[in-house]
Amino acid sequence: MALFRLFSQSRSAFAIGVRVSALLIAMGLSACGGSSTSNEPAYVTASRAQINQLLGTTLTPGAVVYVQSPQGNWLESFGTAQRGTNTPIPANAYFRVGSVTKTWTGTVILQLVQEGKLNLSDPVSKFVPNVPNGDAITIQQLLAMRSGLYNYSRDLGFNQTLDAQPGKIWTTAELLIIAFSHPVDFDPDTSFGYSNTNTVLLGMIIEQLTGMSAADAIQTRLFAPLGLTGTYLPAQTDSSLPAPSPHSYLWGTNAETATNSALSPARQAAAKDGTLQPTDVTTASPSWGWTAGSGISTIKELAAFVQRMVGGGYLNGDLQSKRLSTCTALTPSDPNSPAYCLGIAKFGTFYGHNGQINGFNTFMVYDPTSNTTVVTWATTADTPDGRGPADAIARIVITELGKAVEIVDEDQP
Repeated sequence: MALFRLFSQSRSAFAIGVRVSALLIAMGLSACGGSSTSNEPAYVTASRAQINQLLGTTLTPGAVVYVQSPQGNWLESFGTAQRGTNTPIPANAYFRVGSVTKTWTGTVILQLVQEGKLNLSDPVSKFVPNVPNGDAITIQQLLAMRSGLYNYSRDLGFNQTLDAQPGKIWTTAELLIIAFSHPVDFDPDTSFGYSNTNTVLLGMIIEQLTGMSAADAIQTRLFAPLGLTGTYLPAQTDSSLPAPSPHSYLWGTNAETATNSALSPARQAAAKDGTLQPTDVTTASPSWGWTAGSGISTIKELAAFVQRMVGGGYLNGDLQSKRLSTCTALTPSDPNSPAYCLGIAKFGTFYGHNGQINGFNTFMVYDPTSNTTVVTWATTADTPDGRGPADAIARIVITELGKAVEIVDEDQP
């Protein structure tokens, strides 16, 4: 299913682990983008060939890449905006960012902590009643994905409904009913478990404490100060994408990939020989993601946001330091493994997030030590073999920038 796939046990929570090491950035090369020229940075030329090959082998219709680096900047679109056409994707196209939205929600929550309107140690029961273990689950544990609450997007019935009723408008109450109908995965703060349920609860707390819709609070606090007009959380009743925007596609069904993002070998073979075609899910309702995943942006605006979020400007120095240092390594025995912090992921010296929803896969990171930003997005959330194409593109680019990168794809919902 085209859901979030970051560090959870199911496809909707992105299964990408990126280990970045060996900072080898070369300085002083000229910036450029577009078609190959003798003056363009070497990483661009090398990346472009691999990306084109990747899109072909993974049956991904299109993608966009944006890099800001001391080696030179790069903005380029690949493929087509709609299957069966030769229409290019405009580099300024709008797209759905999926779980990148979690970084927006987490940042506003931390601003409210900074303002003294709540504490990281507050129990969620102080704000939302009837949450399992609500007296023991803290705001910090929601941000860090350590609450133990079941991820509603893993539920089979939920995924079957996504397939049968793609236009259904989901309410937060419906999502929480699904989540709370399952036993908790573990006791609070005893493990890591990626769950959209955590961030929906944080969205509800934002609305309660600000007296605004979550969308308005996010816009006012995060995007208006940067002059970002194309980045926003749509109303749950709004399934549209502004123009220009591409079509996005789902291979298989949500139900068949609810616990394994890869199609069966037979279905993968059918996709390759053309007897299986993807579903156009561009206008399917993203309402089930809400503050956990239904955001919309453009690639340059998303880059501007991640630079401020990681580099500083939204939070005071102490809270910013706590956000970036309070992290859970996904492989406890390996301190260099990817980690999850307070509403943000850490990949070596990069911080950011990735996301999937409604046929879109997004990867967004910034490395403050080298002043390097990488944002990629693609128009299939998962390829038939279960990879996130934007995640794979980011791996290519970061590797060619001179870093050692490992991406581990796991079965995630």
